[in-house]
Amino acid sequence: MKASIERSALLKAMSRAQSVVERRNTIPILANVLIEAEGETVSFRATDLDIEIIDKSPAMVEQAGATTVPAHMLHEIVRKLPDGAMVALSDDGTSGRMEITAGRSHFSLATLPREDFPIMASSEYECNFPAKAPVLRRLFDKAKFAISTEETRYYLNGVYMHASQGADGLVLRCVATDGHRLARIDADLPIGAEELPGVIVPRKTVAELGKLLGDDDAMIAVSVSETKIRFATPEVTLTSKVIDGTFPDYTRVIPTGNTKRLEVDAAEFARAVDRVSTVSSERSRAVKLTLDEDRLVLSVNAPDSGAAEEELAVAYGDEHLEIGFNAKYLLEIANQVDRENAVFMFNSSGDPTLMREGNDDSAIYVVMPMRV
Repeated sequence: MKASIERSALLKAMSRAQSVVERRNTIPILANVLIEAEGETVSFRATDLDIEIIDKSPAMVEQAGATTVPAHMLHEIVRKLPDGAMVALSDDGTSGRMEITAGRSHFSLATLPREDFPIMASSEYECNFPAKAPVLRRLFDKAKFAISTEETRYYLNGVYMHASQGADGLVLRCVATDGHRLARIDADLPIGAEELPGVIVPRKTVAELGKLLGDDDAMIAVSVSETKIRFATPEVTLTSKVIDGTFPDYTRVIPTGNTKRLEVDAAEFARAVDRVSTVSSERSRAVKLTLDEDRLVLSVNAPDSGAAEEELAVAYGDEHLEIGFNAKYLLEIANQVDRENAVFMFNSSGDPTLMREGNDDSAIYVVMPMRV
């Protein structure tokens, strides 16, 4: 194999590849990236056996071929090369080494046989549809904060993507919950997604997907089967296994009878929560919300370190209410709001609270209260 590739294109491809590769591997080949040169492109393939990413970059290919080299090491080398450098990659197939040359820099990396590299079996995808990158980005970005990190409840360790019935017809919906808070985000259902089977997209895949959705003009080809999901652009293909489990019936925990309505400036509210929670040594310490007509008082009382209180002018016209929340959960939910105002719907101090952005029902959040 012999190919030359521009440093910025190589760095972009290797950044994606190395983030899939685990730092510690018991199987040596999984620490490597498979580099395949053919025609006018070089493709970089990396996997951890659950996720596979393939990144195609334009290059000058003098001799087609393929080899595998350590992903993190190659990424570090390319990262430290000067901007604008042309990087020459060559492997004669017999020395067990790949030579990397850029200007006066020369590196030689140990290779492993390409035959040992595991290729994720292609799946028969029963549902295929195109989606705009900003639509998918919003669905996953707004839901991912609520993904559970508790390994025992593995079926909550991802975002549940499915077609569902919304207020105005069918929607593409993403849901995540950890039992303490829940996010449910809707978007218009893309053409072809009507038969979408409900799948749980793992946490790591959601993180990798974020890097794929940066281009606002990109169209993403989404393919879904019972066991796998694939997101593809002309340059990058991300394939992942989905979590083999049943996502709980989230509709039962979304309150419908909450009538006490609080409207507050979302950014101001987030800053106030952040300020008052400073005095508590633990981020999980409860923040108490005391509501009276058009007045909200946020307070934290940490006997070992101090107390804090802040008052906000809000729109609230119901009876007096005192309710406590985990400060971290409140902050994360408030930070999801893109619009100016956040609307909280309360029932009582012991019931789940509903939050949405203004009058928009396409993104709703539920948070469980804490005793204060």
